[in-house]
Order: sequence, then structure tokens, then C-alpha cells
Amino acid sequence: MIPVLGDAKIWLAAGVTDMRRGFNGLAAQTEQVLAGDPYAGHLFLFRGRRGDQIKMIWWDGQGACLFTKRLERGRFVWPSAREGKIKLSHAQLAMLMEGIDWRILKKTWRPSMIG
Repeated sequence: MIPVLGDAKIWLAAGVTDMRRGFNGLAAQTEQVLAGDPYAGHLFLFRGRRGDQIKMIWWDGQGACLFTKRLERGRFVWPSAREGKIKLSHAQLAMLMEGIDWRILKKTWRPSMIG
């Protein structure tokens, strides 16, 4: 997985993004649209129109990083909002990268068997 500091925040950009953009274009979108600092060490995720590709940018302290993933089948789960940003947990990011619907989180519990 991507080496990310434990205190790094993960931001998902709502809506669709032009997947032709590289780090500089996505960093500009991060500053202008998401009101974030692309050089703060946080992760910013973007999805293309078809939904089968995501790009993630972050600054690792030494340089700019750009990660791209395209699914051969299926689509990445994305919120229906057209603008803004959504904060994800590290667990939600892991589920997103595996193609799991991270929006439907449900804790399970078992009733205790107290006599």
C-alpha cells in the first residue's frame, strides 16, 4: 500500500475530474476547489467521468506523488454530490481501493450470553 503517515488526512473530491490532469493540475484543483493544501502531506483522491479510474496525489515530504488506478471491471464507489470534499478514514481508503462500497459501514455485534 501507499506509505502514508498516520496523521495524514484523506480527502475525496466529489464530482468528476478530467483524468488527463497530472500532479500540477490536480494540485491546482485541490487549492481552488477543495480549499486544501496539496503540499501538506494529505491525500487527495479524484475520479474520472466513467468511474473506472482514480488518481491520488500527495506530498511525501521529498516530492510530489501521483498514483493512478484503473479497474478492468466495475466502478469505484463515489458519493453523488457534485462538489466539495469528503473525509475518509484509512480503512475506508483501503476498501475504496479494493472496490468495496465504503459508504455502507455497519458494525456487527453479538448479544452477550448472560445467564
